[in-house]
Parts: sequence; structure tokens; C-alpha cells
Amino acid sequence: MTDAIVGEDGIARCPWGNGSPVMRAYHDEEWGRTVVGEAALFERLTLEAFQSGLSWSTILNKREAFREVFHSFEIEKIASYDEADVERLMGDARIVRNRAKILATIQNAGAAVRLREDGGLEELIAGFAPSAQPQPTTISEVPTVSDESKALSHELKRRGFTFVGPTTMHALMEATGMVNTHLVGCAFRTSESSAPARHI
Repeated sequence: MTDAIVGEDGIARCPWGNGSPVMRAYHDEEWGRTVVGEAALFERLTLEAFQSGLSWSTILNKREAFREVFHSFEIEKIASYDEADVERLMGDARIVRNRAKILATIQNAGAAVRLREDGGLEELIAGFAPSAQPQPTTISEVPTVSDESKALSHELKRRGFTFVGPTTMHALMEATGMVNTHLVGCAFRTSESSAPARHI
């Protein structure tokens, strides 16, 4: 028995991937695939933090605005933001206007800049990849946290990051192909899960 759902196109997907066109495109073309590049990875980390308490579809629908207001997630620029930038962001209704999360993004950008002296953000996160992958056949079997995500959360906090709890880091690891939680019955649970993500 599997929770994978066959869509009107005849393709079996994880249930959440059979929703809106935006969610389907994200499921089919990006989620679970390797993310390459510091800015792209920092974007995923930031969006996962903003998603906390909200639906992922809300974040995806605001994604282009996030990219615009956060200068395509270039960490040097974000790390230099001042109070005027915080107020600019708080006044932009196109994004999630949460002061704590905005301040966390600026703090995290500074921490990511400092990480360049010790291998960088990509290298640090990659170092917490699990040795074995889950094999969920139903949604109830999909883990939401792991020993690796707890360890990654701890290390990022030690390095000065915030809003990087174990559940958020597990979601990041799923989204970037480190942890494969496409259901076993999903057509996208293949070797392509480790292919680079399309920039959508």
C-alpha cells in the first residue's frame, strides 16, 4: 500500500505534489535534487526558515519577491543590511513580514560569510549527509527530524546561525537532495533525486 497519488497525467507523485501547478513543478523539477552554489543553498535555508508556521505553497508563491528584495540571496549584500533595510523589508507586503525572521536572515548571511574561511556553507551542510536513506511508502512513514538534522542544527547554531532548528534543517536536507523522502511509489524517487535542481 502506498500514499503516492496518480495525477491526471498518469504519473504517481507524493500527495503534496499533486496540488497546484506551482507545487507540482516544485515537486517534479526541484525538490529532492542537489542544490549547487552558495547563494542557491542560502536561499533554500532562508525560505525554510520563513516557512516555519506557514504552508510551503505560500512561500513558493512569494519566492520571486523574496529573491528580489534579498538581492538574489547574495550573502555579502544581505550581511550588510542596516535598519533601513529591515524597515524596507517589513514594509513589503509581497513577502512574509516577520521581523525576527528578517533579522535572522541578516545574521545568517553574516555567519555564512564567516564560514568561507572554513570551507563554506555548502561544505559544512554536505558534511551531515546521512549514510542511509529512508524508504517511506506512506506519508506517515516520512521522518521529520533525524540525528543528522539535529547535529547540523547544533553546528549551525554554534557557527552563529539562527532559525535553524532540527525540523527546519531536516526539511532543508530533503529539499536539497541530501535526504530522499519521495515516497517509494512516487515516480520521482529515482536516481534523478540527486541531480542538480532546475532553477525555477
